[in-house]
Amino acid sequence: MEEGACASPLRAAAILLARYQIRSLRRLFEEFERDILLPLLLGEIALHNLGALENNSESALDLDADRLASVMRPCNAYSIAAATGLPRETVRRKIVHLVELGWIVRRENGHLFLTPRAIDHFGSLLGSRDLPELLDTADRIRRRMQE
Repeated sequence: MEEGACASPLRAAAILLARYQIRSLRRLFEEFERDILLPLLLGEIALHNLGALENNSESALDLDADRLASVMRPCNAYSIAAATGLPRETVRRKIVHLVELGWIVRRENGHLFLTPRAIDHFGSLLGSRDLPELLDTADRIRRRMQE
């Protein structure tokens, strides 16, 4: 294979992926009152909370509130600051806002959890909009790479 033969499909794949990512970031920006840090923090909290379901056949959307509460792993502002590399004070401020929006709850011990409202809202968005678009982008990239 020639040195430049792979460059064109790779470049096309990179452009397709960048286009998907930018559209997704724009939607998140608008969904979270034009504060791009809010979805980042909510996503980290979700990954901490729902990480136990990653290799499980259960879906957070299919679990009742009691079962969901039993499998969620707690996190706190410190662990989220460490995971994101953001200053703890910034994380604390943004967490207050996420609580006000109703996307997370903060227990007395500082543990953070997604609310059922957040799981329902963002789970349905991911399934109805983001996942189909991601799969379509992946299919388009796969076709380009086979050319």
